[in-house]
Amino acid sequence: MDIALHYAKKLDNQDILNRYRDEFYLLPDIMYMDGNSLGLLSKRAELSLLSILDSWKKYGIDGWTQGEHPWYYFSETLSEMCAPLVGAMKEEVMITGSTTTNLHQLVASFYRPEGKRTKILVDELNFPSDLYAISSQLLLHGYNPEEHMKFVKSRDGNTLIEEDIIESMTDDIALIVLPSVLYRSGQILNLKALTKAAHERNIIIGFDLCHSIGSIPHYVDDWNVDFAFWCNYKHLNGGPGAVGGLFVNRKHFGQKPGLAGWFGSHKEKQFDLETEMSPAPDAGAYQIGTPNILSAAPLYGSLQMFAEVGIEAIREKSLKLTDYMMYLIKEELRDFHFKIANPVDHEERGGHIYLVHEEAARICKALKEHQVIPDFRSPNGIRLAPVALYNSFEDVWNTVQILKKIMTEETYKKYENKRDVVA
Repeated sequence: MDIALHYAKKLDNQDILNRYRDEFYLLPDIMYMDGNSLGLLSKRAELSLLSILDSWKKYGIDGWTQGEHPWYYFSETLSEMCAPLVGAMKEEVMITGSTTTNLHQLVASFYRPEGKRTKILVDELNFPSDLYAISSQLLLHGYNPEEHMKFVKSRDGNTLIEEDIIESMTDDIALIVLPSVLYRSGQILNLKALTKAAHERNIIIGFDLCHSIGSIPHYVDDWNVDFAFWCNYKHLNGGPGAVGGLFVNRKHFGQKPGLAGWFGSHKEKQFDLETEMSPAPDAGAYQIGTPNILSAAPLYGSLQMFAEVGIEAIREKSLKLTDYMMYLIKEELRDFHFKIANPVDHEERGGHIYLVHEEAARICKALKEHQVIPDFRSPNGIRLAPVALYNSFEDVWNTVQILKKIMTEETYKKYENKRDVVA
């Protein structure tokens, strides 16, 4: 590799995905490195939203059954488009709810404490919203979360050791919920090995795919994962507050959902409005309320691009982008006490870089002033996510050069070293 700008431009010229940059509304003169928090708007996502709005304008309530994308079946349409990204059958996927409401649904459905198996195994590095939901589910069952939520500890504060997770799968565990990619460090967990270990111990296991879907390939059906859930506004560019998604392994079809709602009914019986629910025979049963059609609409346009490109090509470019960024950081920032805290090996690294620095909050504010959008993670982390569909190698080069300028001139020192209200 080379630290010169011409090398970055050479990589862009060789990049077969570079043409997709024109599909997005890139922010003028800004290096957007926060696609793992909120992806940018694409022109196709905009068109699909406008199309759904137009069907509302044209058809009124008949939009549920008329138009190019009848709303009554829109979730199933999106589910079929999304299924290849998680490596599942279309019947096992449902675009519905949000990350946390879907987690509530899945824990309510699969957490069945019995005898001494009463605990839920989680990790101490997981996104807090997952822990809030699991804690509240334990309380609903009459259990004290401090005693019945068991944490896998991190040895370094950034990553987890697979053996430590498996050792924690003791005979008092009723359910396991873990992330596929750790949201801070970007570490990929071995879902196949962890699922196998859990099932050998007769434990149900599910995964939060929020920081992996749209960034790395998954094969949850082949891996025999019991369930999974995710958001669609990060790497999948579905827009702020986009409808989430869930996966339920087909081996669990026929089990009643823990939280019943009318849109989880069998499609042909939904409007019968009987007092007893007839659940859908597939993952559709885990829907609760009426689909948020306008919040789902942009995802249709976004998923079209993923179908064209393929997740393997996206993963290949993502690794090249983060490899290049780490190379530049090591070469250009060696004197400024940054620590690359994400895994380096391709098999263990997700779609973003995680830098640790004692002045992280100040540095993030300075980066924003210099037209780079990073993501601060308390207490001292900087996440940088060059996204395959719209970021370039030149974006990466510019980001590191700006970071070098900030550190050399110490312009970060004019800021207070604490996060803003929204990190």
